Amino acid sequence: MDVDLKNAVSERLRTARRVVIKLGTTLVTGADGQICTEQVQPIVRSIAALKSAGRQIVLVSSGAVGLGAGRLNLPRARLNDLVVRQACAAVGQNLLMNAYERFFSALDVKIAQVLLTEKDFADRRSYQNLRSTLEKLLKLGVLPIVNENDTVSTAELEYLSDSAERIFSDNDRLAALLMSKVEGDALILLTDVDGLLSRKTKKGLTGRALDERLEAIPFVEKITAELRAAAAGPSASGRGGMLSKVDASQIAMRAGGVAVIANGTTPDTLDRIFAGEGVGTTFVSSSRMRGKRRWIAYAANVRGRVVVNAGARDAILDGKGSLLASGVIRVEHAFGSLDVVSIAGPEGREFARGIANCASEEAAVETNGNGQSTNQPQSSHHRGVLVTRDNIVILGDSAGFTG
Repeated sequence: MDVDLKNAVSERLRTARRVVIKLGTTLVTGADGQICTEQVQPIVRSIAALKSAGRQIVLVSSGAVGLGAGRLNLPRARLNDLVVRQACAAVGQNLLMNAYERFFSALDVKIAQVLLTEKDFADRRSYQNLRSTLEKLLKLGVLPIVNENDTVSTAELEYLSDSAERIFSDNDRLAALLMSKVEGDALILLTDVDGLLSRKTKKGLTGRALDERLEAIPFVEKITAELRAAAAGPSASGRGGMLSKVDASQIAMRAGGVAVIANGTTPDTLDRIFAGEGVGTTFVSSSRMRGKRRWIAYAANVRGRVVVNAGARDAILDGKGSLLASGVIRVEHAFGSLDVVSIAGPEGREFARGIANCASEEAAVETNGNGQSTNQPQSSHHRGVLVTRDNIVILGDSAGFTG
């Protein structure tokens, strides 16, 4: 990374005013199923110090399921059952908040519990109400402590092989969406490793490998397929692993913020991050995606899918075209007017998302299945335009974030 950019990133962290911090399960819960006081208390002290210095903090904390399982003396094997995990979450959330109340009240920090479900993000009005609530809490000097409402929502608890249409399937993504929603300056993801790790090999004069070790990548400016492959693989205790943290960091980058993945088991990690010391792996981008487009890309619940022909795909990807009925090959799954839909190319790969101008039934009758517009009468509202250009977000790094 360029030295000037590195210094600029350090300065952004030193001056970051609004921050979302996420604690992973391995930090919060010990092997005995109890709160891990020796790891949590130093983080609590650092958060209190950050607040005293004038920063606004939102804390996203995992650990409820683990604490509940510990209180109920349940073996890990029992947690494969979804209903058991929901019961553990109900028990553990109370234990988690009691511990935070004890730790933070000793430092004169007022806290509030905020439990969220996917609906709070999928519905545009709920999404706006959430921001208003968080803004008021922050202005009152309160520390919101956020978790998914696992007792009624199963998005995080279900072990899914494909969660492409989930709004958040883990607390990393939830934290990133919150950071985006409150226009945060930084997202800090604390875990039990030093960051996004890369294998480093030291070679001798003959080219023979003398030493091989894992080291944290200090800076990431672009998330590539190779980087995602290196991050793949779930963690032993948490839900998402390193890949979910990389995905969350990408959301933060597109929101115009800085993201850091760092080791929370080291007591002074937060202090060093906000001193600009370059701890862990820092993700930064010079581009950003505007708020409504971030909601379409990440926070809205995808209700259906339209598959388009090559011409329609190219027109959308060049940044100029709306999605016309004449470009649709087929409509999949039911959706309503103003729902967010997935847009896929003729090979079936999703490349964009957008807000539909009409329901799936009306969209279906406007195309004959061959990518040609029918002679059916069209409403004056959209006149054959299924998704207008302003409501389309292209997915992937090649699209850029500024539109």
